[in-house]
Parts: sequence; C-alpha cells; structure tokens
Amino acid sequence: MGSCSGRCALIVLCTFQLVTALERQVFDFLGYQWVPILANFAHIVVIILGLFGTIQFRPRYVVVYTVWTAIWVTWNIFIICFYLEVGGLSQDSELLTFSLSQHRSWWHEHWPGCLHEEVPAAGLGAPHGQALVSGAICALEPSSVEALHSGLQILIALLGFVCGCYVVSVFTEEEDSFDFIGGFDPFPLYHVNEKPSSLLSKQAYLPA
Repeated sequence: MGSCSGRCALIVLCTFQLVTALERQVFDFLGYQWVPILANFAHIVVIILGLFGTIQFRPRYVVVYTVWTAIWVTWNIFIICFYLEVGGLSQDSELLTFSLSQHRSWWHEHWPGCLHEEVPAAGLGAPHGQALVSGAICALEPSSVEALHSGLQILIALLGFVCGCYVVSVFTEEEDSFDFIGGFDPFPLYHVNEKPSSLLSKQAYLPA
C-alpha cells in the first residue's frame, strides 16, 4: 500500500513538474534565453527518466531524478538571485544568453500592462527581428514573474526530492525482502547445506 501511494504521488508530481518545465521552456525559447533552455532540456529528460523509473520499478532512475532535484533547486535559487539582482548579479547582463542576443526575458518585453520603448538594432547589435527594449514601466515587475516561476520550481523539486527518497527506500526494501525469500535465487535455500551426492540420489528416485 505504501509503495503504491508513494509511486502514485511521485507519478502525479513528475507529470505536473513536466508540464511546468515545458511551459517554462517555451517562454525561454521566445526570450532567447539559451542557458535556461539547455537547463530546462536536461530537466525535462531527467523528469522523464524519473517517471520511467517510478512506473517500471527502476530505483536507479529514481535516484538520478532525486539527485537532480537538489541540483535543480540550486539552479533556481541562482535564477532568483539573478533576476532580483542579489549578490552583485545584474539582469541586464548577457549571462543567460551566451551574448548571442540582448534580450532579458520574454516577460520583460511582453508582460501585460508594460509600456516599452523599442530601439532598432544598429551595426552589430541584436539580430534581425530582435528589438531592444530600453525602458519599461510595469504594474508588476517582470523580474518578479521570473522569480515566482523559479520559486514554484523550487517547491515542486523539494516535494519531488522527498517523494523520490521515499520511493527509493520502498523499492529497496521490496528488493531486499524478495532476495531474502529466494526470489532471485535459482536454487532454493534448503538445498544449500545438502551434499551433491544426496541431490543425485534424490534425482535417481524421481519417477520417469
């Protein structure tokens, strides 16, 4: 019963986490945020591995997912510090774009209620179709939206870490108990102490 409830909880959580990761990936693509795009791609792959391991009773895959959730929490803490400009970080830098574009994020340029001033690219500026935004006045700061996204990811990842640890412990206990009763042993336990001569004599008396 515990195994079923833990597995079901982790499956539902991974499914919701996958949906939120895909949503975030779409907006990072639209905002040309290349570093988050790579991070989201790795995150999606690990979530799929975690789902597969949970459904198919593969504890190693669940362990990989559980370890990744801790890394994902650290990454999202960095994203929050980046957009809230904590610790000397600046959201105006090109740290998340590999200096390939001068976009900050999709939310910064398209958040409802914001007034933007677009400056056309000149010389070796932004590529075609990527207008620069010199100023914006918003009711809710887009950096706060990014921070809220990362906060949601942290919350889901923490829940996934707890559920992953529980599921791995349940799977390990079930495997140990199965080994104890001889589930993976081709020879029954009561034959261990018998001599080969006695086994041959028993086979000789078996009916043809």
